[in-house]
Amino acid sequence: MLFGRLKVVSACLLAFGAVASIEAAQPTISQPAKFAISPPMSTVPQAGPGFSNAVLPVHPIPKAASVSGPDGALQKVSGPLVAATPGIQFDGVDDTICNCAPGDPNMAAGPNHLVQVVNTGWAVYNKAGVIAPGFPKTLGSIWTALGAPCNGQWGDPIVQYDRLADRWFLSQLGSFSAPFFECMAVSTTNDPTGSYALYSYNFGSNLPDYPKIGVWPTAQNPAYLAMYHMFQNGQTFLGTNQCAYDRTAMLAGSPTATQICFLVSGDGGFLPSDLDGPTPPPAGSPGYFLNFFDTANLHMFKLTPNFAVPANSTFVGPINIPVTAFTGSCGGFGGSCVPQTGTSTKLDSLGDRMMYRLAYTNFGTYESMVVNHDVGSGGVVGVRWYEMRDPNGTHTIFQQGTFQPDATYRWMGSIAQDKKGDIAVGYSSSSSSLHPGIRYTGRVPTDPLGTLQSEAIMFTGNGSQTGNLTRWGDYTSLRLDPADDCTFWYTNQYIPSNGSFNWHTRIGSFSMNNCTGGGGGGDFTIDAQPPSQTVVRGGTATYTVTVAPLNGFTGTVSLSLTGAPSRSTVAFNPSQITGGSGTSTLTVTLSSRTRPNTYHMTVTGTSGGLTHSVGIDIVATRTPTDTAPDDPDQ
Repeated sequence: MLFGRLKVVSACLLAFGAVASIEAAQPTISQPAKFAISPPMSTVPQAGPGFSNAVLPVHPIPKAASVSGPDGALQKVSGPLVAATPGIQFDGVDDTICNCAPGDPNMAAGPNHLVQVVNTGWAVYNKAGVIAPGFPKTLGSIWTALGAPCNGQWGDPIVQYDRLADRWFLSQLGSFSAPFFECMAVSTTNDPTGSYALYSYNFGSNLPDYPKIGVWPTAQNPAYLAMYHMFQNGQTFLGTNQCAYDRTAMLAGSPTATQICFLVSGDGGFLPSDLDGPTPPPAGSPGYFLNFFDTANLHMFKLTPNFAVPANSTFVGPINIPVTAFTGSCGGFGGSCVPQTGTSTKLDSLGDRMMYRLAYTNFGTYESMVVNHDVGSGGVVGVRWYEMRDPNGTHTIFQQGTFQPDATYRWMGSIAQDKKGDIAVGYSSSSSSLHPGIRYTGRVPTDPLGTLQSEAIMFTGNGSQTGNLTRWGDYTSLRLDPADDCTFWYTNQYIPSNGSFNWHTRIGSFSMNNCTGGGGGGDFTIDAQPPSQTVVRGGTATYTVTVAPLNGFTGTVSLSLTGAPSRSTVAFNPSQITGGSGTSTLTVTLSSRTRPNTYHMTVTGTSGGLTHSVGIDIVATRTPTDTAPDDPDQ
């Protein structure tokens, strides 16, 4: 496809930190190359295998030469131990599904499920860490109904939970050679193991590398935002495609969901804004794309899509945002400099780009975005983080800091906020005396600006990555649980024992003690299996309902069911789960006149002010000899 050229309208203002407007004469507008509706993922067989000890190369982003000097944002005083309550943690998908590096671990949290994606694999869990039947699956299995090339194993995956729509979104690259594709999937219900609307978009001879996705549900022209590093023929860096996809059309399963893209020539490392919390951006808000342009300035672009008249979409920037100067990681902007114990192999820092995600929260009285990237500090690598407020107005850097309290390297971070404005950051850690591990820290609003509390260890790795295999992570993901807007879920990779192509992933939760109603105050999850039962009318279907505690929850959960066919008999045994955990047997007996159909039911658990639900189906059928009339009320 052809990309619109960018025209500098007022570049001279850039040097003085003012707004320099760059607008594309016309956006690139595309329709899906292919479209399909999948069967339920629970019934889809595995696609073909992934790789065989494949190293997926990093495509570096050209940046201006890094400068050296003291970091004026370096946190010089250690705070108290992070005031957070750990929740549960468990192993996620590992390298046996990929046989490749890096792992690309990221995840999303819904009301009742966690979905994790890694390079060429994905899995669905409940919040007790129980994996759904039939998972993990290869990534290409999602797009089986769409066919080639999306049904292959390509990687660079992203998963999102679209909270305001109660749907799931997954994506991966569509090929390693021209023509290049991006593959997308949007669930047709709130069940991540159910069916999906499947899309592929053709990028022609330009590789859309390192895609990052944000959910942007504005009142007008809501979109899924996307960022791609564009490489001509997969080799020569062109710049960054900043795109918007028609979210309304995708949620409706429309085969004509429009893609609108603008190209920023010669620059990269951007992230798209991504909503956290229950409040959407104000009406008329553009989508934001942010990167660090050099060692003292961020650049932000604003994309306002118009899906009714795509050619009228607007794209403005760069808006220059000065920050405290920093030094690039690994003596420049990235490279392999992170040491591990027991090996001379050093790991990639990927310090030439922002680290996933650009997490946006609308607190009502103000809007806030948080983001992080790797920097060089004190001879090691640390985490530089920012909180920006009023992004569509004064775009103020409210606070910033560099967290590098000792000689341990910290990198591959992910950052988010809870409903109280507490900020949390998760990241990898390693040194010449430590195996790579997983740590996190955070802050509360009353802490001094630009500071984080002392870190906690989420998981200690037992091995180092050897064999000159430098590729690590590529990105990680810290997510806010929409069930309470307090609990954070984090996923990252580790090595169980010295070796190569043997990475594992870890999924863990914690919440800041300042945030009540979340992990710190106790909560529960609810699940029901199997997700669907087929029963001859007049017969009985049985389900097992499981309640699991989070962070010390010991309350009583009362169970109820809605959506059963009329005149059915419903019973829970027991009707309440005491002590915070346990199982109940749900029986649903259909009447002899139930109309043959699929009925969507909801199991709800309630404990005080806490309520969680899970959907199940019952499919009513009749025998060939059954001639009784159907119930007229159904």
